[in-house]
Amino acid sequence: MIKFDKHGRIAVITLDRPDVRNAIDYTDAEAIEEMIDAIELDDTIWVSIITGTGPVFCSGANLKAIADGGSPAKTMRGGFAGLVARARAKPLIAAVNGPAIAGGCEIVLACDLVVSTTTASFGLSEVKRSMVAAGGGLYHLPQVLPRNVAMELALTGDPITAHRAYQLGLVNDLVEPEDLMDAAFDMADRITANAPLAVRHARTVLREGMNLDAAEAMALGEQTMAMIRKTEDFSEGARAFLEKRPPQWVAR
Repeated sequence: MIKFDKHGRIAVITLDRPDVRNAIDYTDAEAIEEMIDAIELDDTIWVSIITGTGPVFCSGANLKAIADGGSPAKTMRGGFAGLVARARAKPLIAAVNGPAIAGGCEIVLACDLVVSTTTASFGLSEVKRSMVAAGGGLYHLPQVLPRNVAMELALTGDPITAHRAYQLGLVNDLVEPEDLMDAAFDMADRITANAPLAVRHARTVLREGMNLDAAEAMALGEQTMAMIRKTEDFSEGARAFLEKRPPQWVAR
């Protein structure tokens, strides 16, 4: 089961199948993709969080379901879990409650920010089963970790601890298990305090700019700023600064 909850401007997706270590099957992937679609279309949602129930964040694809004749745990548009290849504009925080292995690690890598418990771990274990991490992990991993560390995870299949992941920059905030969701909501609140359209465009420029040369990335930033100048929130930001008051964003 995949749960969906809304807390003001923050949506929470919860992988709630602890009996199978929150492994993903095709039905789960479809459900997650539908939830991402709903988040993207809902103007009242500005940030989302994905987390898991139980001691494991996600162990990857449900291999038993696939072996029993089920469809792969991916959708045409979203890729694995209906998420890792899904184009989206709004920030997504991974609240990692335990080991994020194989496809579970690929879900984390597809998110924009990571809050993790000290009991979590991260790894691409596919080679241990004569498989390849085809859900974006081998592409995203060297973007967030040093090349040799990424190679270590890819070739050994062994996970790294949450502490090491934090030291290397994969994890933004490392907390005790009982503090995980408070930390994730705190991160989300820090984002929702800002102008939502500016946040979305900043995310896009940063992500797309990684695949552009400097001139192209700067040009994309200028184009984005030109669009932002035409919004109501741009005017509100300037007024609030001059009037020394908190801005009232309307996402327009």
